[in-house]
Amino acid sequence: MKNDIVSRWDARSDTTSWYAHRIRETWISEANELLEQRMVTIRTLVAMCPLIGLLGTVTGMIGVFETMAQQGTGNPRLMAAGISQATIPTMAGMVAALSGVFFSSRLDAQVKLAKAKLVDSLPHH
Repeated sequence: MKNDIVSRWDARSDTTSWYAHRIRETWISEANELLEQRMVTIRTLVAMCPLIGLLGTVTGMIGVFETMAQQGTGNPRLMAAGISQATIPTMAGMVAALSGVFFSSRLDAQVKLAKAKLVDSLPHH
């Protein structure tokens, strides 16, 4: 993508006029759209991770309450095991979210760097 844009820019005879600068800005904007295209999806998925973990916890707690209703509250080990299993999805959601934040911030930095390199590759006089 970058090489294609740079070669099209270098092939232009006019790189100094107002019109040429608008073409340059358009090409940079189009490239930026392609670079940012998947970032919104990644950010959305990362934001959803804790919510999905919480949904798993709520579902697990419903199971604990069903067990308590059937067998009573006299067995603390049974309740503790069920609550422990119910909290695992929350922990998994948080781990996934933290990993996702790290991954998406690194990816975002790479996108910004790629855009900066493209802008630097298209000199305007």
